[in-house]
Amino acid sequence: MTITLYGIPNCDTMKKARKWLTDKGIDYSFHDFKKAGLDTQLLDGWLQSVDWEILLNRRGMMWRKVDQEVKDSIDRDSARQLMLETPTIIKRPALDLDGTIHVGFSEERYSALLG
Repeated sequence: MTITLYGIPNCDTMKKARKWLTDKGIDYSFHDFKKAGLDTQLLDGWLQSVDWEILLNRRGMMWRKVDQEVKDSIDRDSARQLMLETPTIIKRPALDLDGTIHVGFSEERYSALLG
């Protein structure tokens, strides 16, 4: 099983997910959006399995910084571009489990996915 956790290290939800994985002894790699960015091919793969409206974090600080004009006209293509330019606007954590992406964290969901 290959697990990659995508996000930023100082996010509270990321901290909870990382702690949960560590406490359960589950090996994973961490991809820091701030340091490593986001690959176009990877995001396009995510968007094939996860609706862009789920992937785009409209509750975070980065969304609040987006111009109102962009917010008012956001669609799949403009959201994709925004996520490529500002990967920290993606809802966290993004858990890649053997090539399948899961967005957000809850202990119940992670337990169901990872045993």
